[in-house]
Amino acid sequence: MPRTFNEQCYELLMQIPKGKVVTYGDIAHALGTKAYQAVGNAMGANPNPIIVPCHRVVKGNGEVGNYALGLDKKIELLHNEGVIIQENKVMDFKTVRFKFLLR
Repeated sequence: MPRTFNEQCYELLMQIPKGKVVTYGDIAHALGTKAYQAVGNAMGANPNPIIVPCHRVVKGNGEVGNYALGLDKKIELLHNEGVIIQENKVMDFKTVRFKFLLR
């Protein structure tokens, strides 16, 4: 049975280690699409937001972005994983940005 777009997004999320982040665009590109907004919608619809770590997805400019459990919770989760956030932006963005292995 084919996986839904959301399920494909969640599978990619499970590859991101603690202390790393990706962008909505990174996920879209890894799926071979430019459907960045659809990736955002998938993150918002995540039925297990702590287990499937959508808090590790940020905007392309390094801003933290939205989170179903609230911005403060997203920042707290990232902080607990060692990601430094200042003024709602990921510090050392290029360093903590995870790169998916392309298929």
